[in-house]
Formats: sequence, C-alpha cells, structure tokens
Amino acid sequence: MVDINELKFDANGLIPAIVIDDNTGEVLMLAYMNRESLALSIANKLTCFWSRSRKKLWLKGETSGNYQHIREIKADCDRDTLLVYVKPDGPACHLGNDSCFVDDVMPREKDQEHEKFTLCGLMELIKGRKLEKVEGSYTSYLFEKGLDKILKKIGEESSEVIIAAKNDRKETIYEISDLIYHMLVLMAEMNIEIKDVIKELGSRHVIDKKVKQEKMSAAD
Repeated sequence: MVDINELKFDANGLIPAIVIDDNTGEVLMLAYMNRESLALSIANKLTCFWSRSRKKLWLKGETSGNYQHIREIKADCDRDTLLVYVKPDGPACHLGNDSCFVDDVMPREKDQEHEKFTLCGLMELIKGRKLEKVEGSYTSYLFEKGLDKILKKIGEESSEVIIAAKNDRKETIYEISDLIYHMLVLMAEMNIEIKDVIKELGSRHVIDKKVKQEKMSAAD
C-alpha cells in the first residue's frame, strides 16, 4: 500500500494519471492529478484531475455525465506515474470516442491485427449485438431466439469439444473457441460480466489458499 506522501509530484505539484477501462483494459485517457485531486478521487471513488489549462480542479463527467468510477489506483515503481482503473459511464474523449487514443502514428501491421483481440472486447461486441440487432448477424440471431436456443448451442458445442479432444489438438482449439463464444453470449443474455466470473474464481483461489494454510498449521 503506497501512501500519497510517497508519490513523486513534479515541480508543478502534478503527477500523470493514465486512466484504464477496468473491464476491457483499454487506455482511455491521460490527465494530471495534484495532491488535492488525488485525495478527492480516492475519497469519492470518482476521477478528479487538475486542469492545467484552466488552473482548477476538474471532476471528470461533471458537465458531460460521463463519470469514471474508480476501481483501483496503482503507482509505478518510481512512484511518479499512476494507473487509474475505472468503470466509465460514457466516452472518455470530448470528441465522443471511448478512448482519447484513436489516431495511429505507426499503424499495426495487418498480420498483427489478431494481437489486439481480447475477450473483454469480444464481450462488448456481443453485448452490442444484444442492444442493437444487426441483420445477418449470427449473434443477433441467437438473442432473438432466446435462452433455450443459446443453451442448446452450448450443449452442442460442449459435446463437440469432448469429441475433438479425443482426436486432434487443433480441432479441439477450434471447438473450445466456439464453446467460449457461446458461453459469452449466454453471459450477455443473463447480464453476467466477465469480471463476475473472475471474482468467483478468485474467491475460490482465496478459499483454497486458506484451507492449505490451515492444513499446514494443523500439521505443525
């Protein structure tokens, strides 16, 4: 746990804060905090910055309604930069983009496009298909058919994973991918977030670790 007094503010009393979407891991924006704005951010769990142009405190979302609810704040090893993980109520950029970082300086090569893929990003796309149906979209089709259809597909894909695992590694990867996709569709249908599953898995890890410690103490 890092105390505010351990942080290194610059000559103007500021420290850069990189804001990250807690769900997707996308970098949303870069702003600056002073001691007061950081203290307010921690106290209210809403991002508050120091506006260098206006020379005043700036509560993100105060005028737009796009508040950023803080989930976690981390400092780097030099204590001179912050990572602020948030759940945003809306776009971070004043131009209406989710992120301020949208313009390429050095574009990614085409054969590297798959490296940008994330499960969280796929989940957001799936949820978008639930909110706005797209003609010809298989995902929209599943939502239109409803829970029973989604569950039927999960049953089918589960069976195909089992069959593939008895035969071929590459085929198994393909079928697991199908299963994960349909599981994400189910999660979107039931309003379950990826972080909800991660939290559940994390709680099991904590319990398992506690049980092991208790066993070791009993052995001693």
